[in-house]
Amino acid sequence: MEHIKRYHSLIVPFREHELVLEGPIEPSRLAGYTMHPGLDAFRRPKDQLEALVEIAGLEEGRIIATRHGDTIVGYVTFHYPDEMERWSEGGMTDLIELGAVEVAAEYRSIGLGKQMIQHAFAQEQLENYIVYTTEYYWHWDLEGTGLGIWEYRSMMEKLMKSVGMVWFATDDPEICSHPANCLMVRIGKNVPLSSVEQFDRVRFRQRFMY
Repeated sequence: MEHIKRYHSLIVPFREHELVLEGPIEPSRLAGYTMHPGLDAFRRPKDQLEALVEIAGLEEGRIIATRHGDTIVGYVTFHYPDEMERWSEGGMTDLIELGAVEVAAEYRSIGLGKQMIQHAFAQEQLENYIVYTTEYYWHWDLEGTGLGIWEYRSMMEKLMKSVGMVWFATDDPEICSHPANCLMVRIGKNVPLSSVEQFDRVRFRQRFMY
């Protein structure tokens, strides 16, 4: 499958400054940026930047980021499922994971997460894919936001619904381990029925074991 990436950018006002929201970003451009020190939810900022550059270099990888000058203050990642996860079992070339969404605390008041995700879906760039995200409460910044589990879950659902992602059932053990965890999915308008059926088989192992 040919992975089409159409770079575009826009200016986001922030207090008396202007931020640049852009992507999908090429790895060479990303490598010239630095990470905000508050972007440490998954690993140290420097290590996270290296991971973003690696993802951007993948044929299917996409990085959408917002920067203040040359400092990245928020990002969203898209890539194939990890080979260790069940979502890779179908061997689907049109199944993409919306992975990490992270925004530095001082920049969270202007809806950057939502704007970056919407930017990724603009210009019909993801209509050939089933895009999914797995929400696990243990990844959520409950302490930093002051939100309860269900408040945070509601916030994440609204965020994903802004690009047409909806809740999908699954028997995945990790998702089923807590009622706040969930699988959200958007099926692009050009995705064939055969891929939807294959994704159903990945979502539900038990149904097809008998």
